[in-house]
Amino acid sequence: MKFAYADPPYFKQGKKLYGKLHEEAGVWDSQQSHIDLLARLYLEYSDGFALSCNPADLSWILTKYPDLRVCVWAKTFHQIRPTTVQYAWEPLLLHGGRKDNKRKPMVRDWISCARAMRKGLVGAKPLTFNNWVLDLLNYQEGDIIDDLFPGTNGMADAIALRLAF
Repeated sequence: MKFAYADPPYFKQGKKLYGKLHEEAGVWDSQQSHIDLLARLYLEYSDGFALSCNPADLSWILTKYPDLRVCVWAKTFHQIRPTTVQYAWEPLLLHGGRKDNKRKPMVRDWISCARAMRKGLVGAKPLTFNNWVLDLLNYQEGDIIDDLFPGTNGMADAIALRLAF
């Protein structure tokens, strides 16, 4: 099966967080770029895909793609912001994946783990998160998973570790 994982710069964060790293990072400051990415994911990855996004973006993404399943990454350690209610979770939008209703152990649509630290890139995901994405898609040896925004290569590392055992 062929899957994809996408973790683009979040809406309105491209130029601000990644402008010095990539000359086209500002493209992601447009909602249309994210909508176009989702259209590409549906077209090219009919077996399944997962997309990380900002909770604030759910209202306009789910209006266009209401069939996406919203999964939750609850961060046990997060950046403290000057607000009463902290931002301590991120959605992972899921479409498709290998079906196996008898699979043990089951996979929950949420995970609670610390964020990645000292990876050299804002937004890098921890190994636990990447393994969860692979589990949600029911990734198996021989499958293809395209990491469309590899950043620190965390997804590739998670796959390599799985294949090593």
